[in-house]
Amino acid sequence: MAEHMSSGEKLLEINGVELCVETFGDSNNPAVLLIAGAAASMLWWEAELCERIAAHDRFVIRYDNRDTGRSTSYPPGRPGYSLTDLIQDALGILDVLGIERAHIVGQSMFGGLALAAGVDHPERVASLTFVSTTTGDDGLPPPSKELTEHTHADPDPADHDAVVDFIVGSAKAYSGGSPHFDETAIRALVEHDVARTRDVASMLTNHYAIDIDAPKCGGFGDIDVPTLVVHGSRDPVFPLPHGEALRDAVPGAELLILDDAGHDIPKQVWDAFVPALARHTTGGP
Repeated sequence: MAEHMSSGEKLLEINGVELCVETFGDSNNPAVLLIAGAAASMLWWEAELCERIAAHDRFVIRYDNRDTGRSTSYPPGRPGYSLTDLIQDALGILDVLGIERAHIVGQSMFGGLALAAGVDHPERVASLTFVSTTTGDDGLPPPSKELTEHTHADPDPADHDAVVDFIVGSAKAYSGGSPHFDETAIRALVEHDVARTRDVASMLTNHYAIDIDAPKCGGFGDIDVPTLVVHGSRDPVFPLPHGEALRDAVPGAELLILDDAGHDIPKQVWDAFVPALARHTTGGP
């Protein structure tokens, strides 16, 4: 098997902004575009996970959305963009890389970005995967009490240690009490993430202030590409019934439940997640 290596981070000019992009594997292989959740840089799609996906003969792309990591940032509380702009960013990355269609993986809030790409730009999408996402339907269980108590905290963006402690605490809360949570590893990731972020205050707030102006051409029931739903059994943000509702909402969708995982994809479940994603992304360019 060919050696699969990262090409290194690159700042690309797309749609009038700078986006930090990193790829793994052979660009001739089917492309898998990984979209992190709100306020999360591409580092939360860990490099080792990207390499393992690429080892299944995939071309893996991860990137920093606006207001995360090394990509363009805006004044705190005043994002100068909407969800539609973020969709155009994702498609613009594909354009720059010469990719006509990609397998798109959207996590958490930005499962909505993947949904909009799938129904508004179906010609660019070979398949969809929703990780820790919800339909938002009424009647689904609310987030856990422990999670809501933690996320009410508001660290001083200028206090590095307070920001790191807050994000590590958030990650622990988001794990839903999972035995897989590794605080030492998460703290190292967060330290790296904060150090490379252009504006921490904007990262913490701006994605939650954007205009959700897409999808424009339908909803989950209008998806017409193969769809995989991935959900942790302990997810405290969107408890498992959210994942089951999403599976039921998309025609022909499949559900992969990650045992003892919370809202994230810890290393201990990669042996389930990576082969499932590889099978799911077999078809298409």
